[in-house]
Amino acid sequence: MLEKARALAAKPYQEPPVGVPPSFEALTYDQYRDIRFREESSLWKAGGLPFRAQFFHPGFYYTRPVGVNVVEGGKARALPFSTDQFTYGALVGTPPKGKVNGFAGFRINAPLNTKGYYDELVAFLGASYFRALGKGNLYGLSARGLAIDTALPEGEEFPTFREFWLETPAAGADTVVVHALLDSPSATGAYRFAIRPGVQTVMEVQATVFARKQVRQWGLAPLTSMYLFGENDRGDFDDFRPEVHDSDGLSVWMKNGEKLWRPLKNPRQLQVSSFHTGGLAGFGLLQRDQAFTSYEDLEARYERRPGAWVEPVGDWGQGSVRLVEIPTREEIHDNVVAFWVPDAPVPAGAHLGFSYRLSWGFAPEGVKAGGSVVAATRVAAGTRVGARRFVLDFTPGNGEGTGPVEAVVTASRGQVLHPRAEAHAITGGYRAAFELLPDGEGPIELRCFLKRGSETLTETWSYLWIP
Repeated sequence: MLEKARALAAKPYQEPPVGVPPSFEALTYDQYRDIRFREESSLWKAGGLPFRAQFFHPGFYYTRPVGVNVVEGGKARALPFSTDQFTYGALVGTPPKGKVNGFAGFRINAPLNTKGYYDELVAFLGASYFRALGKGNLYGLSARGLAIDTALPEGEEFPTFREFWLETPAAGADTVVVHALLDSPSATGAYRFAIRPGVQTVMEVQATVFARKQVRQWGLAPLTSMYLFGENDRGDFDDFRPEVHDSDGLSVWMKNGEKLWRPLKNPRQLQVSSFHTGGLAGFGLLQRDQAFTSYEDLEARYERRPGAWVEPVGDWGQGSVRLVEIPTREEIHDNVVAFWVPDAPVPAGAHLGFSYRLSWGFAPEGVKAGGSVVAATRVAAGTRVGARRFVLDFTPGNGEGTGPVEAVVTASRGQVLHPRAEAHAITGGYRAAFELLPDGEGPIELRCFLKRGSETLTETWSYLWIP
């Protein structure tokens, strides 16, 4: 497939035509939801294998079907679409008429939560989007194969997975392998996903991307999520729920040991933040708050949304983790994107190879996290006119020392007033508080961490405050 992507990059881009007849394209949202894949048609079910694949019906938004192939014994064969693979509810009635080559996408099921039931594990559907679940999770944020020129004035380009190859797993296998061919006006790519379900579902991703032309901004390992409002950024939302989001923060780890936490916001205008490093250890969009009482939503169950953690395999060199936050008034829109932007350009005709480990689940950064991390950010009026008060809660840490704990707070401008830290008697962690007296009208970059003597106790809280 690598050579297929290379050869495709050498040719001019061709937009795939609409590949469904009008009867498929005319399906409404409710009709599309009334179409179900038949369990008995699942790929690999007859063999009793540890994974099963099911497919999404083309039509509605998905008018350019993708090819799906199954690989067995080193040979690939195409899987044809048939309306016999689906049930059509009362809103649809008889199946739509016309010839279709391919599917909208697919999902893979596996015994994730219990041994006897095949839960949905991962889904690939739409452009280069895919998402996965760890044990106990419900779907939330998504990942993408590649992001190009996200949040730039020229407009974003959305590469698409055009074709997939699913490797038939061996009996008793704990991993399933998916290959994907990516295409767009600026790039093509060959991707391999080795997917292992568990408490944290882990994908080993290998990618080679070929540049058709010079790209201004490559976005590697992009993650996409939703943040409407939360404890630090409620805005004017009149809602019975305390918080509404799929993720509540961006975590960035540097190879030099520094760890940053940036709480997410729903800004009034497009907001782009960049965290540059000469050595990236990992980054991810996380849902740290897992208390039902923080959301009070019996349908969405936001407390069960997974986080996603990207860990580079090999040296990605110098670059930046880029965070894009887009204003939204509705929770149906993904308005948060995070990705890696390499400093080194990729000229037209060249290629970029990279690998990473992508983990999904509760606390997907795993036991490596250690130390004390930010659990909550709250913002309110300060005691002086024009001041803002910030209250930060940190989780219990691993430090065993004694002595006073100090809050180290810095601001890019303005005055920091009354910084203090104390033990949190309820959680066993710490609480830090300070006030900011702004100087001028522009944004202010804030940072805070806790230390005891020369020992750093926590990650660094990073916040962009805008009047």
